[in-house]
Amino acid sequence: MIEPQQASAEPPPAPAASPPIPGDRPPQTPAQVRRRATLAGVAVSVLLILAIVFGSRLLRDFDSALLPYAVATVFLAFGVAYRYTVWVSAPGARRLFTQGWHAFFSPRNFRKAPTALPRMIATYLGFQKFLGARSHGRWAAHQLIFWGCVLAALITFPLTWGWFTFTSSTGSGPGYEMRIWGFKIIGFDSLNVVGWLMFHGLDIAAVLVIPGACYFLWRRMKDRGAITGQRFGYDLVPLIALIVISVTGLLLTFSSIFLHGGGYQFLAILHMVAVVFTLIYIPFGKFFHIVQRPAAVGMQLFKYTARRKDGTLAADGSGAGLLACRRCGQPIDTAPYVENLQGTMRDLKLDFDTWAEYCPRCKRVLRGNAYLAHVKKGYK
Repeated sequence: MIEPQQASAEPPPAPAASPPIPGDRPPQTPAQVRRRATLAGVAVSVLLILAIVFGSRLLRDFDSALLPYAVATVFLAFGVAYRYTVWVSAPGARRLFTQGWHAFFSPRNFRKAPTALPRMIATYLGFQKFLGARSHGRWAAHQLIFWGCVLAALITFPLTWGWFTFTSSTGSGPGYEMRIWGFKIIGFDSLNVVGWLMFHGLDIAAVLVIPGACYFLWRRMKDRGAITGQRFGYDLVPLIALIVISVTGLLLTFSSIFLHGGGYQFLAILHMVAVVFTLIYIPFGKFFHIVQRPAAVGMQLFKYTARRKDGTLAADGSGAGLLACRRCGQPIDTAPYVENLQGTMRDLKLDFDTWAEYCPRCKRVLRGNAYLAHVKKGYK
């Protein structure tokens, strides 16, 4: 029901001028953004090349057989820096990024909620509890992919760059030493449990990734909601790439153990092509959300600390610290968050930033009344 005595077809009055919001600055032209993004990409790529050279002790520990992987990571670094710079240059993302870092480095926030950031990193970034509210199956599959990819990255990147190596004094084991930047970290026997885990970490990662990726691929084929808006290159290719990388990686192990190296060369080339393609694809496809997610943690911290009142959260759920709707008085969100949204709307030349101070229900009521007053005046 629409309450005529409360509703109004007139636009809401303009709010009082708000103080400057962190992140305010004149918009940049596309050419300026591309130039800054290119410089950032080149700088990050050069730094990575220097890190590879010096981290591998002037390439003494660098395995030339892994050169294609290393080159792909340099392209990955350029692409991530380029795309991230372009993303942060957009008004909305720039404000999110700026407010997140302000909240992250704020001594006041740390004093009021010293455990907030670790908890948000663990729950929002690590275990992604927000996905569990949508579907337990999607959450479990995402966790399998996430931890499998994290494990694979922690092993693959340092090995590719020559940062750590496995060496044997006898040349063929079973005793091995793991060295990082030339310094011995641990010695182990390749025939015991520790040695098996050391040499089969990527196989474990593949076993985690395959069921998670297959679940999402099956969902993309069966779920009507997913099918409606999906795109092959954006939604399906990443899942197929993960499955190909994982399966070929397991087949390499299978070939070396059970087939005495049969088909190993072909599988190694196929695996390398899949990995290199995926690394180059990351900055320009769906995998880019991996890079964006930490910034979202900063924004969550910003919203969390803004909701606090006198250092504690309202226990009765009354919405302490939240901005009230200008029409019905129900809490909307924190005042700093609404001001941040209004600033973004002004940057984008959207001349209805005042409506951010109304709850969704009141926006619908006001829009409906405006329609009745100005479009369907004779409608009863």
